Amino acid sequence: MVLLLPDGETVSGRRASVRAHAAALPLGRRLARAGRADGLVAHVVRYRGRGWNGPDAQLAADARWAVAEAVRRYGDVPVCLVGRGMGARAALHAGGHPAVTAVLALAPWLPEEDRAAEPEPVRHLVGRRVLLVHGTNDARTDPELSYRFAERAKKSNRDTCRFEVHADGHALRQYQAEVQALAADFVLSALFAHPQSRPLADAMAAPPPLGLRMPLAAGFGTGRSLR
Repeated sequence: MVLLLPDGETVSGRRASVRAHAAALPLGRRLARAGRADGLVAHVVRYRGRGWNGPDAQLAADARWAVAEAVRRYGDVPVCLVGRGMGARAALHAGGHPAVTAVLALAPWLPEEDRAAEPEPVRHLVGRRVLLVHGTNDARTDPELSYRFAERAKKSNRDTCRFEVHADGHALRQYQAEVQALAADFVLSALFAHPQSRPLADAMAAPPPLGLRMPLAAGFGTGRSLR
């Protein structure tokens, strides 16, 4: 089971964004096609609203509800959470659910406005496979903050790595095919024990900073790069 968590807004009382939901569909379809032979099911989560809303962390609460609902509907199945932006933060927060075996965070929103507050939690991710992907030209969410998060997560969970998409922005459109291929590779290896591509295996095995600043090669998964 893959649950896709769309992006959101920092503070909002409005209903969930139709645009953000639609933006998650192409990756969901790509993953469903890649895992069809293994029985993979992919769903895009519909939030109650679009705001994270500070300590309420509403998107994270919706992500945890979605995992519980997936288990209720499908039984004892392994779940991979795939989120973008604030949805990526929600995925990382909800990753401690017993059914979750992997988390993919695309351009995660990991703010540090309050430096006196507790840092983003990481210890609940022990035992999960965790992949972060961030464009180096992201103007909405800071790539350096996702690196710091990955660095802390790697200390307690060796199955953590991070890829950088050079010169790409928040939506990761410039290298969309490569990002989708990496996502499929990660999901199938995490849920069905398919062999990992060499870049993903190298990133997981490498110590920081190399395994947390792994460049995503142009042509990855499209026949123009070594897998």
